[in-house]
Amino acid sequence: MTGSIIFDPLIPWSLLIMVAVIAAISVMLAVVRGLNGWALRALAALVVIAALAGPSYQQEDRTPLTDIVMLLEDQSASQQLSDRPAQTSSAADTLATTIAARPNTEVRRITVPDGEGDAGTQLMTALSAALAEEPRARISGIVAISDGQVHDPELPLDLPAPMHLLMTGKEDDWDRRLSIRNAPAFAIIDEPVTLTLRIEDMGAAPEGSGLAPLDISVDGAEPQSFQVPIGEDIELPITLPHGGRNVIQFTVPEADGELTDRNNTALIQMNGVRDRLRVLLVSGEPHPGGRTWRNLLKSDSSVDLVHFTILRPPEKQDGVPVSELSLIAFPTRELFLERIDDFDLIIFDRYKRRGILPALYLDNVANYIRQGGAVLVAAGPDFASADSLYRSPLGSALPASPTARVLEEPYLPTVTDLGDRHPVTTGLPEGGDWGRWLRQIDIAQSSGHSVMSGIDDRPLLVLDRVGEGRVALLASDHAWLWNRGYEGGGPQLELLRRLAHWMMKEPELEEESLTADATGQTMRIKRRTLSDQVPPVTVTDPDGETTELALTETSPGVFETTFDGPEIGLYRLVNGDETAVIGLGPAAPREFEQTIATADVLEPVIATLRGGTIRLEDGLPRLRNVRDGRPAAGRGWIGLTPRDAFETRDVRQTNLLPGWLVLLLSLGLLTAAWLREGRR
Repeated sequence: MTGSIIFDPLIPWSLLIMVAVIAAISVMLAVVRGLNGWALRALAALVVIAALAGPSYQQEDRTPLTDIVMLLEDQSASQQLSDRPAQTSSAADTLATTIAARPNTEVRRITVPDGEGDAGTQLMTALSAALAEEPRARISGIVAISDGQVHDPELPLDLPAPMHLLMTGKEDDWDRRLSIRNAPAFAIIDEPVTLTLRIEDMGAAPEGSGLAPLDISVDGAEPQSFQVPIGEDIELPITLPHGGRNVIQFTVPEADGELTDRNNTALIQMNGVRDRLRVLLVSGEPHPGGRTWRNLLKSDSSVDLVHFTILRPPEKQDGVPVSELSLIAFPTRELFLERIDDFDLIIFDRYKRRGILPALYLDNVANYIRQGGAVLVAAGPDFASADSLYRSPLGSALPASPTARVLEEPYLPTVTDLGDRHPVTTGLPEGGDWGRWLRQIDIAQSSGHSVMSGIDDRPLLVLDRVGEGRVALLASDHAWLWNRGYEGGGPQLELLRRLAHWMMKEPELEEESLTADATGQTMRIKRRTLSDQVPPVTVTDPDGETTELALTETSPGVFETTFDGPEIGLYRLVNGDETAVIGLGPAAPREFEQTIATADVLEPVIATLRGGTIRLEDGLPRLRNVRDGRPAAGRGWIGLTPRDAFETRDVRQTNLLPGWLVLLLSLGLLTAAWLREGRR
């Protein structure tokens, strides 16, 4: 029970002061005039002014509240290194028991896990959330048990009590870290791109030769080893071997005595893109669809197109000078012997043998295919003639032979059952509601896959792999009708775009492929195939443990499943003959960028609160009470500030000058003053 006098004026304080001034002036005038009752007048004014001030005696029934100590336990990934978990657990348990044994004190234990994603240790964020749930007037101290590697120290907090850091780890800890300073997301295939790496030793590292081994592996292949300097930026040129995702793994073998090898590996996932796709288009003669291929290829800014149209065959003699028929002569030798390997795709559009390309050149084209090139034949009536390209050395690489029949009748191009599963023709726009074509070359398929059919289910578009290269045969020259909107048109540009990119080996159009996309620690595995079913996929994690997962067909030719990776690192996928690699997690986890315990990060926060830092390997500190604003830490001790907080349960007020008493006193004093002054 506590008591105090409080004032609740009946009039505003400013008006009350004015009344007091007027009363004082009146008393002074009475003194100057020599009135004997001036003292009694002053007492009467004082009683009235005191009554207007509303004095009362307040009694409070208070219940003392306990002080609260916030105890933060850092359980992030870097706190799991060496003997830090045991240090943290032992210190937290002992300190919690000691604090709870103090009179009028209780403890709040707060666990600080890893932040969402790769946010690192969000200790100040966790402290802010905990303080929001407690009365600030009861907080007597904040103690954090951590390695000091906090990733949100700049979070503005108005802390109500001293904060201390009990630092885990040992003074002789050391660690070796591999970091990637510069890694672009994209690079041009077959052109070197420079990565910047750095290997550095942190903490009390032992003396050595100044060199460290570095292993480099691309797409899970056998690594190549190099000796590189420690503590210097390393400029490393890398050439991507293929398009699409390239997974490059850099590893520094674990050294004796270092804290962890979790930061000795870095994964870079870089997409390989072609600088320019070089296409050679040879049109055998002008025809209505001649511009179709040209417009398609010229509309793609990533394509370099070389286009030749044979305006006058050798057998045509009309007397027109050659200089008036073309800008340049057809450089057959340069294109088909000397520079043929410079092209990613060669298209023969209604071309037939006329002596312009000798058999030697066409034989070179066949070899170009087998060595990894791509050829597309868009056949017209010439393909069914005696001068057909099939009847040249190139015919050995074509997937079908002509029957010499040219079918001149309307028909609707349709996607075959196999085409529903092939990435070139699956899911074409407008669902098959297309216009008709008017001509088809009858062919006898001998190899490859027929993905589109025409009259009486005859093969219309046949795709094949020959050696390391690819061949496509389109048995019609009427694809341009779709572009002109004949009978509603059709997806001509999309079909020809996919066809050209499949032939140029774009990864997203592979009919047999195994890929995976990562979101955090979850990967979505996709298997594309022309088969009706696939075996389970085998996933090998960074530790070498394998997991088999069944795949579910989600669309024609596409089977998928998901897998949650247990840890960060490189995962290998195997499904039949297809293999893939994928990296889960960030290239350099934030928790392992800095692993040596330090007080430097939290020092600005602790210093402003007059707190301190003590290493746990030196023993637990003693607890002392310190007054607010005084230094709260010293050698072997940390301080807590008692708050003396309380809860008011009952309040009673008694008026010190009731109205009847004020009236009696004021009237009595005024009457006495009047009587005294009347006897003068």
